[in-house]
Amino acid sequence: MSYKRTVISEEELSAQRDIMAEVAERNAALPVKPLALVDTYGCQQNEADSEKIRGMLIEMGYDMTQNEAEADVIVMNTCAVREHAEQRVYGNVGALTHTKKAKPSQKIAVCGCMAQQKTVADKLKESYRHVDMVFGPHALWRFPEFLKKVLFEGGRVFEITPSDGAIAEGLPSSRDGKIKAWLSVMYGCNNFCTYCIVPHVRGRERSRMPDDIINEARSLVKAGYKDITLLGQNVNSYGRDLRLGVDFSDILAEINAIPGEFRIRFMTSHPKDATEKLFRTMAECEKISKHIHLPFQSGSTRILKAMNRSYDRERYLSLVKLARSYMPDIVLTSDVIVGFPGETEEDFLETLSLVGEVRFDALFTFIYSKRPGTPAAAFPDPATRAEKQDRFDRLVALQNSVSEEKHAAYIGKAERVLIDGEDNGLLTSRTDGGRLVRLCGSSELIGQFREVRITGSNTWALTGELI
Repeated sequence: MSYKRTVISEEELSAQRDIMAEVAERNAALPVKPLALVDTYGCQQNEADSEKIRGMLIEMGYDMTQNEAEADVIVMNTCAVREHAEQRVYGNVGALTHTKKAKPSQKIAVCGCMAQQKTVADKLKESYRHVDMVFGPHALWRFPEFLKKVLFEGGRVFEITPSDGAIAEGLPSSRDGKIKAWLSVMYGCNNFCTYCIVPHVRGRERSRMPDDIINEARSLVKAGYKDITLLGQNVNSYGRDLRLGVDFSDILAEINAIPGEFRIRFMTSHPKDATEKLFRTMAECEKISKHIHLPFQSGSTRILKAMNRSYDRERYLSLVKLARSYMPDIVLTSDVIVGFPGETEEDFLETLSLVGEVRFDALFTFIYSKRPGTPAAAFPDPATRAEKQDRFDRLVALQNSVSEEKHAAYIGKAERVLIDGEDNGLLTSRTDGGRLVRLCGSSELIGQFREVRITGSNTWALTGELI
């Protein structure tokens, strides 16, 4: 396979920084400091992108708000993976006509994966006239340029030029909180699963340079972050485009060697690229969470082939066995699609049997959502919505029973958790394997690793007490 890696030049990034300074100067002269709101839909990569958008807005002199009515700039960072997410975006963008009518100077941007699709951009252009900016993930680094244009010159900006994608290093970032941090190691996807729009909107795989990743990880540890999640559409293929002899396992080991008390997570792993080296590295490195999210999508080899997943049922089961040989107590989570076009009852029963055999700690379950522009959108799909819903309900019932049993097995055990917040008067925390534990305690404990004894459980979470 041919790999292309494009890096945005320092000159181009410097031009954007100059624009940020211009906008900041304009905003500093206003009688009241302007406010901005960033609304994020979809995956963790979108969350990481929104952190950069917030960082650029802050550099341009904006404070952040959660109030749409008082915001001077609203950015909606969208997801295109499922139809339901797109309909939510359209509904919420439509509702902004009221805020813009009350505040005509308000500037509204729609960006992210959904915005990269031409059909969406055209719809926003014609039917949502109050939207000022539409741009895809490839143009995120040019956001200051777009904002300056609508602020200083008026008019509208639409930038969804098709692209294999590029890497822009050094953009400012504003993260939520001081405990958890997203760290992108690569962007894009080369897999072209037949149901997935992501490669079409996020472009080809591009790996960041190892030193850039390690240096960012060091800065996060120095800043006090305790839970660092490495991100990529398929982290297991990291480094192939660089041809430096450095793979994802090497990156994990390098970050693990950084002094400090913190935990490393990562997602998402594609089974076709999961290796014994990855599992061995996870087992040997004390800071790497013993949890892997390994989407299987279907238990039927026939359906996996139709999905273009590049592995079969037996290969997936062998990976689970291999991972558990290195880490017997590893927490396994996964994604599964119910009702893929052409799925029969027999295919679905193979999915049920795989779930019963593997016994995942948790599953993210979805009914197939047709994505225009993907091959699967044209596949014959004879199953009714009612049949798909019935299969979905049966799958959820099975997984809920497994999760309940697995969580019950924690009772009486001691677990090291990172206390990360509060909810309804209780502290929230996560085990090494990512299981949610609620417990009583002072908010002063937030941000600390502590030992707890598990005292109770249900399908979705654990309860515990400090030791």
